[in-house]
Amino acid sequence: MRLDKFLKVSRIFKRRTIAKEVSKNHRITINGMSAKPSSEVKVDDVLVITYGNKELTISIKEVNEYVRKDMSEFMYEIINERKLN
Repeated sequence: MRLDKFLKVSRIFKRRTIAKEVSKNHRITINGMSAKPSSEVKVDDVLVITYGNKELTISIKEVNEYVRKDMSEFMYEIINERKLN
């Protein structure tokens, strides 16, 4: 699944356009490599997302095309969340 679509379906970002913009600005890495919106994600990938004044590190647990809102939180696990200065 594309990175931007995963971020939208998992509800990490509310809109796919925001997910695209953040990844275009090199603020997302997949397994330590800079990611584009079209980068493919798969189970067990580790994403580091720097957005605003936060850095969020997550591990992907499921990749599903369509997910109900109440099930979206099971698609990933938060490994670390920290505020940036």
